[in-house]
Amino acid sequence: MVRLHVKRDDESQFLLEAAGSTRLADLAPLVARIYNGRLKVQRLCSEMEELAEHGVFLPYNMQGLTDEQIEELKLKDEWAEKCVPSGGSVFKKDEIGRRNGHAPNEKMQQVIKKTIEEAKALISKKQVQANVCVNMEMVKDALDQLRGAVMIVYPMGLPPHDPVRMEFEDKEDLSGTHAGLEVIEESQAQLWWAGKELKETKLLSDYVGKNEKTTIIVKIQKKGQGAPGREPLISHEEQKQMMLYYYRKQEELKKLEEDDDDSFLNAEWADNHALKRQFHGVKDIKWGPR
Repeated sequence: MVRLHVKRDDESQFLLEAAGSTRLADLAPLVARIYNGRLKVQRLCSEMEELAEHGVFLPYNMQGLTDEQIEELKLKDEWAEKCVPSGGSVFKKDEIGRRNGHAPNEKMQQVIKKTIEEAKALISKKQVQANVCVNMEMVKDALDQLRGAVMIVYPMGLPPHDPVRMEFEDKEDLSGTHAGLEVIEESQAQLWWAGKELKETKLLSDYVGKNEKTTIIVKIQKKGQGAPGREPLISHEEQKQMMLYYYRKQEELKKLEEDDDDSFLNAEWADNHALKRQFHGVKDIKWGPR
């Protein structure tokens, strides 16, 4: 299996294995699917952290309003009584005004937070350093874990307008957001390797050869964005190590120069003839006028 080190721009994303006989028309959408799935897990983890801290999402017409304004406008959150966390809630006001403040108790918060950590670990970029390949099954597993945690803490479900529920139901609206810019539609995904566009009409082996143990760095782009920047000759980490090495070398040379300093030879105590001149009585003779 050919190992693909997938990057977006210069940032590592994940490792993926694919047979050399894989059609690039199938490979590019698969890479995009995993890439987008990881983004979904990250968005869910971010929203679930807020869910654990401040409870469910307020209706859009109540968000950002003070208690006085809500009372004056006679607004009511109809979902507050329906979506109560298991074991009761603890009030913790959301200063941003997006959530109702009725957070789960400490035990249920830990259920959510622990699951978030496990899901993040499954799709983490650190898996690249650990040489662990990520596939769509792992992404689905992370999503299932997060969904299970929400069902445990909120057995009655979440409001239909809550971002967590919308993500699980694939109804999230990312238009006009930075998160939306990060997503790459499967039909718009384009892979690049060594400055070459991997044509959808070809096989992976047409570019990397028949060696199934090859590891290559591919970059995912949206179609029409042009070629991504080439890989630097040395990585950022290697550059840091080289700079550290030369800095230490320079410090060592400075120390050696200090150790080789022979200016002490001009000192009086280092004069080999001082004792002889003292016996002859010619010490401290000055030839100039007094």
